[in-house]
Parts: sequence; C-alpha cells; structure tokens
Amino acid sequence: MSDAILLNRMREPAFTAHVEEKSGQNVSTCYQCGNCTAGCPAGFTYDLQVSQIMRAVQLGLKDQVLHSRSIWMCLSCSTCSLRCPNGIDVAGVMETLRHMARKEGVVTVPKVEKFWFSFLDTVRAFGRTHEIGTMALYMMRSLRVLTDLDLAPQALAKGKLGLKPHVLPGGADQVSRIFRRYRERARREGVRP
Repeated sequence: MSDAILLNRMREPAFTAHVEEKSGQNVSTCYQCGNCTAGCPAGFTYDLQVSQIMRAVQLGLKDQVLHSRSIWMCLSCSTCSLRCPNGIDVAGVMETLRHMARKEGVVTVPKVEKFWFSFLDTVRAFGRTHEIGTMALYMMRSLRVLTDLDLAPQALAKGKLGLKPHVLPGGADQVSRIFRRYRERARREGVRP
C-alpha cells in the first residue's frame, strides 16, 4: 500500500480547523521555513520537531500530533513564536495541542504533567510558586524521592530556594478563585482538572 493512501486514511481535516479555532492561530499560513525548529531550546528532546508538528496539524494528522512527546516537552518559552515570519504563536499552538491531548486522555510524558500539577498546586495555595513545595510534591507524585537532592545545598546557600513560601498578600484568594473557575469549566467540558 502506498504512503499516499495511508496518509489519506490517517487525516482528519476537522482537526486542523479545531486547532486553529482553539488556538486563535492560522496554522495554514506556516510554510515550513524551519525558524521555529532552529531556535527551539528543547528540540533535542522532541520526537517530532516543531515544524513537523505544525505540518502534521496542517495535514490533519491528529493521532500523530496528540501522541507526540514534543507537545509535552515544549518549554513554552515562545522562541518559536518570536521567530515565526508569519506571526504565528507557535507556542500557543503547542499549548493548545497539550490541552487537546489531555482532554482525550493522552499524556505521553506523565512526569511533565506531574510537575505541571505540582507547580500549579503551590500557586493555588500561595498565590505564587514555592520552589521547594513544587519539588516536594513532584517527588511524591513521580516517586523520584532522591531526584536532584545533591543540588539542594548549593541552591539553598545561594538563596535560590526559599524554605518559606512567598505568600502574595491578598493574592492567594484571588488566584484560588481563578483555579475554581477553571475547575468548573473543566468539569463542564469533561476535562480532568
């Protein structure tokens, strides 16, 4: 069977339109210049480079995109977006794809999701992140208890890790309200908050 026939069976044209609607970006204008891939600091961890993800979205290759490690390894640093000659917010597209994958129950790099939840839990509790709290939650969730413990003394000595969380005055309640609204919306949409 030819690759063209297989490609035709794998395509979901509605996927492209859905990504464009959710991200607010016109992915169809990507002409594969490669600037996004060339500037990506996390590209060495990707199974599909950023330009390949964009092309797969254009082709409607939903399964290939949503099962990619790349959308989970993206740092959301926006280097790709800044370098795009067509002004596409590529990092925003990657974020959209990550949310779409979660909605479908596809998490190809669970440790990234565990770190994400650990980070958000400290923000929800204190109004801003608490580095030691984030790492403790991540270590418990991922069962990687001894991860990077050798770095802690140096980071503490340089004042990079505060033992006490920096609580945002009055902000923790405001941030908690944002999280509550998100959870309500996620339940309505059938997404695990």
